[in-house]
Amino acid sequence: MTDTEQEAPRRWRVGGLEILLVLAVLIVVGQRWLLELFDAPALQTASTIFVSIFIQALPFLVLGVLLSAAISAFVPPTFWARALPSNRAAAVPVAGACGLVLPGCECASVPVAGSLMARGVTPAAALAFLLSAPAINPIVLASTYVAFPDDPMIVVARLIASFAAAVIMGWLWLRFGKGEWLRMPSRAHLEGTTKWHTFRLSATHDFLHAGGFLVIGGLAAAAFNVAMPQEWLQTLAENPLLAVLALALLAVVLSICSEADAFVAASFTEFSPTAKLAFMVVGPMVDLKLMSMQAGVFGRAFAARFAPATFVVAVTMSVLVGWWLLS
Repeated sequence: MTDTEQEAPRRWRVGGLEILLVLAVLIVVGQRWLLELFDAPALQTASTIFVSIFIQALPFLVLGVLLSAAISAFVPPTFWARALPSNRAAAVPVAGACGLVLPGCECASVPVAGSLMARGVTPAAALAFLLSAPAINPIVLASTYVAFPDDPMIVVARLIASFAAAVIMGWLWLRFGKGEWLRMPSRAHLEGTTKWHTFRLSATHDFLHAGGFLVIGGLAAAAFNVAMPQEWLQTLAENPLLAVLALALLAVVLSICSEADAFVAASFTEFSPTAKLAFMVVGPMVDLKLMSMQAGVFGRAFAARFAPATFVVAVTMSVLVGWWLLS
């Protein structure tokens, strides 16, 4: 290497410090405008909704991520082979029921389901667990109870509708699924040198991933409540079918972590309990981040079939259970 090459200046790149300094300067220069902006009643209302959602949901998100990481790191793979029945049809509801005692957010359930398949668990049972674990685990049910203190029956409705949807999808895959649609996954990048290292990698990954979506979901919910004209909301809320479909589709778009989605659902005060139930049942099973993860882990052919079918089943179960328990 020549002296000229050694003395060549390194190319300057914008880093986090530079961005922080620019933001600080902008805040100082525009502080009067910012203060006037935050005096707007609509913005104050939106900020109140966002802070309320975030503060209420954060403890459940942290606890759920820690428990999910502990399961990934410390529960031995052989546990599943011993716990599930050898009969594939019977293994589906048993695997779905495991979601009641093995908490895990949807971000972790996809690789966990892939790990189960890689260890010989029938795909139908692994997929039932994939859908049930983030939807009916104790953290999610507790957060739902806190979010709806005056309507405890919605916790029961969420449990029944989510479990039924997970089991039905497992049985549907057992009957109609084909092996060529499914690609066996890997989560090697989160496997550490020790169990505690794996725990740390999993917890960090899942918290940063899910926490980001919680912020996005809280902001979107605040904007949805403030920016959308009230007459539009009223029109959607007054039509039972449109209300359910609107919140179900919103759950897909917002992609909120299941430990936090009940607080967002509770903020949609204009909508019926059944519509809110659809939001909470669909979200942990079908959303944009899950479809992306499923396509990356199991293949596009799987995601293109599994996600739409799950959406239909989840909405159907929400309507039936909502009509039964919440109407």
